[in-house]
Amino acid sequence: MSADQMSTGELLAATVPMVRTLGLEFLETTTERAVVRLPDRPDYHNHVGGPHAGAMFTLAESASGAIVLAAFGDQLGRAVPLAVRAEIDYRKLAMGAVTATATLGRPVRDVVAELDAAERPEFPVAIALAREDGAVTGEMTVVWTLRPNA
Repeated sequence: MSADQMSTGELLAATVPMVRTLGLEFLETTTERAVVRLPDRPDYHNHVGGPHAGAMFTLAESASGAIVLAAFGDQLGRAVPLAVRAEIDYRKLAMGAVTATATLGRPVRDVVAELDAAERPEFPVAIALAREDGAVTGEMTVVWTLRPNA
């Protein structure tokens, strides 16, 4: 299967070892949102029996990367998406499987317009982390850029 024929989740699993290591499941990936699930595995538990903070960070960052690829995949010939910074807030104890839902913080057309103007656009992706009962256990923001190819 070529990269053009792979889903975003398959592409990330093929190219990002941590996605495979954690067994992340890509449930939805569009330019509007990405939904990624971290299954409940005892090997990834912390000292209180829930998913380790690092696993949840990776889950959220992966969801943000999925929406970035969905939204800007057509720009990969001229720019590389890179995470610039991230901030995460753990709000409640997460137990069991955790789902990350990512949404793009700026319109795609505005980001591409900056790239067209030879700028290096930055844009936020907001991610909500939730337990299976729907309770939001954390929130994360990743700021991404599209670095123009030299």
